[in-house]
Formats: sequence, C-alpha cells, structure tokens
Amino acid sequence: MSVINSSAQLDRYCVFGNPIQHSKSPAIHAMFASQTGQTLEYSARLAPLDSFVPSVQQFIAEGGKGANVTVPFKLEAYALANHLSERAAIAGAVNTLTFSDGVIVGDNTDGVGLVRDITENAKTAIVGRRILLLGAGGAARGALLPLLAQQPASLTIANRTISKAEDLVQLAHATKTYRGEIEAKTWQDLNGSFDVIINATSASLQSEVPPIPYTVFADTSFAYDMMYSDGQTSFNRYAEQAGARTRDGLGMLLEQAAEAFFIWRGVRPQTAPLFAHFRTKGSV
Repeated sequence: MSVINSSAQLDRYCVFGNPIQHSKSPAIHAMFASQTGQTLEYSARLAPLDSFVPSVQQFIAEGGKGANVTVPFKLEAYALANHLSERAAIAGAVNTLTFSDGVIVGDNTDGVGLVRDITENAKTAIVGRRILLLGAGGAARGALLPLLAQQPASLTIANRTISKAEDLVQLAHATKTYRGEIEAKTWQDLNGSFDVIINATSASLQSEVPPIPYTVFADTSFAYDMMYSDGQTSFNRYAEQAGARTRDGLGMLLEQAAEAFFIWRGVRPQTAPLFAHFRTKGSV
C-alpha cells in the first residue's frame, strides 16, 4: 500500500527486509500519511541476504529519502550509516535510515516506541519504578537508553547467560546519564517482585516463556511482551496467571513507526486509530 499522486517529485520511502511480504509498514505509513496530509510513497523491498548495501544504494539512486530496516539487516544498516544517533549507537543496530546530501543517518526508534507505548498508551510510569528487562540481545539493547532516560528506581537485566546481561550493565554505566541501581542476573537468580517486567526475548514466537519464577510478578505489576499476535502471547498468559496486567508489542510497532515518520516528515502521527484498526481487524 502506498500514498501516491501525480507529482514527479514524490518523496519515496521503503522498508528493507528478508522476508518482507508480510510487513505492515507500508499500510502503517500510508495511514500516517493520510492522517497528517503528507504526500509520499512507501513500499516494501525484498533485499537479497547478501546484497543489502547495494539494495540501499539503488534506492538512494532512485531518489529515496529514507528507509526502515527490519530483520536481518539492522546490523548492516548500523555499519552502513555515516552518522548515528546516540540511541542507535547504544543499541548497536539501526532500524531507520535517512538519506540527505550524500549522508546516511542511522537511528533506532524501537526503544522510544516501547517507552512511549508503556508510558503514554498504557498509562504506566517507569520513573521511580523497579524494572525487570528479560533478555540481553538486540531488542534489549535497543530499549536500554530510552528506559534509562525515564530514570527508574532500578533496572535488573536478566538473561540465560549472565555475561551478556553484564555487557548491557556496562553499557548502561557508560552512558553516565543514569544514577539508579542496575544489575545483571540469570533467570534462576531472580528474587522479589518488580513493578514493570519487559520481555525482550523472542520466546513467545515459539510459544515459550523465559524460565522466570512467578514471584517476579505482583498483583500491581505490569508485564509487557515486545512480541505481538492475534491472541495472547505465551509470556502474557504466564504473567496474567501470576496476577499482572499485560500488554503486547503492537503499540510498540506503531510507536516506533510513528517516530520514524516524525524523523522524516517533522510531524508526529496519532497511533491510537491504527491500534484500534489492527486490533479490530483481528489480524496483526
């Protein structure tokens, strides 16, 4: 789906991925453009696994203004960028590229999308709260800086192998912007409950749950799964059984897209109508 008019100078954007046929980005950005009165074209592009950079260069040559990047090319996008935002540098991955005057600017909007969905859409505070981040891969790295910017009381990063969690703790200390408590733990070492529990693992894609105890949840806890599906994710079912409120990552998907749209167009679209559309449609 694209927003198109007869102008020969149509601003063009796209999303690169492999696979890419099921991407919702064209529909999302078409709805954003319609909502904000922006005239643009947004398409999905399948990049060969060994030809991401040539694919981007070809798109730039065709007049492309910017691109989103999804799996498996976020690390290659990071390497391709001439300039990185702070959040992209911390994440070590790029999901949003902007092309201007021969310069490729890389950004990462995943973490800010997560935080905005939690704090604004789910009306759940992060500031001053005890946060548990599950996983220490790319999704967790992308969330790190925006989470710390909210100044939680503490941040615990739990992972199957503690060394990867410790790497994120060191990365957090290196930002020098967070003064609260931060620690790394394995799944087995977790004790006590947390205010906000964020699942940054991909376990729900396999209908699995990280091996964490029920005790991390309290009846006042808020559990967030970065994954999303038509039904409830396995992580959120587990969290609800423990008494927690839950939300999946559909809002994060929309908010990270809205942030990219804002970077490119200078106007921030409303995500609530799209959230209702995709939920009501029954296929996300």
